[in-house]
Amino acid sequence: MTSSSETSGSGDIVRTLELLWDTGRRPSRGPKPALTLDRIVEAAVQVADADGLEAVSMRRVAAELGTGAMSLYRYVPGKGELLDLMLDRVQKPSENPADLGAGDWRSALEALGRATLALYRRHPWLLQVNQSRPILGPSALDGMEKVLTLIKPMGLTDPELVSAIIMIDGYVVGAARTQLYAQEVERRTGLTDAEFWQAQVPTLEKAMATGRYPVLAALSDDAFGTDFDHFEFGLQRILDGLEVTVSRRRTGN
Repeated sequence: MTSSSETSGSGDIVRTLELLWDTGRRPSRGPKPALTLDRIVEAAVQVADADGLEAVSMRRVAAELGTGAMSLYRYVPGKGELLDLMLDRVQKPSENPADLGAGDWRSALEALGRATLALYRRHPWLLQVNQSRPILGPSALDGMEKVLTLIKPMGLTDPELVSAIIMIDGYVVGAARTQLYAQEVERRTGLTDAEFWQAQVPTLEKAMATGRYPVLAALSDDAFGTDFDHFEFGLQRILDGLEVTVSRRRTGN
């Protein structure tokens, strides 16, 4: 589920951009069709959310819409282009100003990190897509514009501002993948996380008693507990580091 199996931008790039920006040809004139590109993309997203990206095919999406696969090709050339439309659909930025933080750059990046994690939780199939070469549609540019507007006061160079966003996204992807791996292994094995670690306790206790691992043995009981928010801790430390960089830049150090 979590390894890359699809690549953004793998379809007809020009045609995909036409579809994303609504600048291309439309289906032939006539009575208003019951099928629309919007419905096709939404159905594909629902299939991916329910059964994973591997379940998405023109035939499966057509079946969900109660039509034949050939009908879909009047709207979208194939799965490659459909995937890019799906990506733009789910990554549409929130219209709620409160979701962008308190208005300063730190709260904006903090909100970005949390929103991105929530996005991967809603659509875990996103982690299967290699987005190193994304097709830039309205949602992608709208989101980038909003974030850059809020973090511009950091006083960093333009490449550094983009790097700050990439830094947050890279961190979130790793955290989301770890969380999804845990969910996937529990589903596949039927063994809960607590049961998995409990099975190792007798052996680990003996290992700690040997004196070979004094630092590990001295850790507090809650060192590996589930109550600690590792995601939030890591996110705040990244922002602390950026805070230092911004401060130094402003003082000329």
